[in-house]
Amino acid sequence: MDLWDAIITGAGLAGVCTALELRARGANVLLLDSGQPGREASSAAAGMLAPADPETPVLLRAFAAAAALFYPEFVEKLEQSSGCKVDFRRQGTIVLGEESPPPEYRRLPPPELHRLEPELKADAYEVFFVAEDSVDPVLLIRAALRAAELAGVEVRAACAVRRMRWLGSHVEVLTDNGVLQAEAAVNCMGAWSGPPVKPRKGQMLYLKAPRPGLLQHAVRAPGAYMVPRSSGKILVGTTVEDVGFDKSVDAAVIRKMHQAAADYLPELESAPLIESWAGLRPGSPDNLPVIGSTAERNVFIASGLFRNGILLAPYTGRIVAEMVMGKNLELDISAFSPSRFAQNANPLVTR
Repeated sequence: MDLWDAIITGAGLAGVCTALELRARGANVLLLDSGQPGREASSAAAGMLAPADPETPVLLRAFAAAAALFYPEFVEKLEQSSGCKVDFRRQGTIVLGEESPPPEYRRLPPPELHRLEPELKADAYEVFFVAEDSVDPVLLIRAALRAAELAGVEVRAACAVRRMRWLGSHVEVLTDNGVLQAEAAVNCMGAWSGPPVKPRKGQMLYLKAPRPGLLQHAVRAPGAYMVPRSSGKILVGTTVEDVGFDKSVDAAVIRKMHQAAADYLPELESAPLIESWAGLRPGSPDNLPVIGSTAERNVFIASGLFRNGILLAPYTGRIVAEMVMGKNLELDISAFSPSRFAQNANPLVTR
């Protein structure tokens, strides 16, 4: 039986980034996914990279800021290594109605708002600009998987993991397709990581912009956010629902979000609905990530990234790779330790 340097379970963006970082450090890496790699929360996300969002917990802000600084370098290397573009946009975000703006937010007077987004209706709100980026998560995970393949990471689909445990000389990874062995294993299974991580559902939709250039900046506003893509689509989201693993799409919710977007951009009233879907974000009881060693020797977890998954995943992969390799970390992540939850004693993974 082969002994891998590292087995990563879960081929979402966090898992693929962890695999890429370990492979770059010379590790022989196997990446497993219970379904089709990249098809779950990573490809269902909005792709706003918002480290200064006031909803970001205080204990997460330094990590989120470091992740945002890391992103341009990550995208440049990923596009070069994969040969794929990821629609990394750096125009910034316009925020409406924020009552307690953080220092990163700059107030926008009406003439400047009109210059930046002539069609945006925001008369009832205070308006702010923040220098944030966005990315297309579907293109991003596609590029990351391609880069992993070219780097020599073995990726196996339809291989569900049931258990990871230390057996005295190696980690045993029990899957539906048999038993695997590794020096270390990392649980990156997102909403399916097991307790204390739980799914938090979000519904969203794509509208076809009625004309090019209708919206250039991401917009966060009461009732909806909008993220333009270079393809001419506009993403509208999103809900946060605690409904277990239900991924159904509610047509009434989609209509409500469409109308909310049209309240801010009236031309979207008649915009065709291209697609609607629901994703399951991995949440935790305190809304902080769950990153670090588990109670099982050489078994790690990188999950619970919740609404910041696309932002945090590349930097998380870098941090976890250093952790697996036994290196000193460049940032204190003790607040994210799995040991803060009693369930850490039982690192079973089921689906």
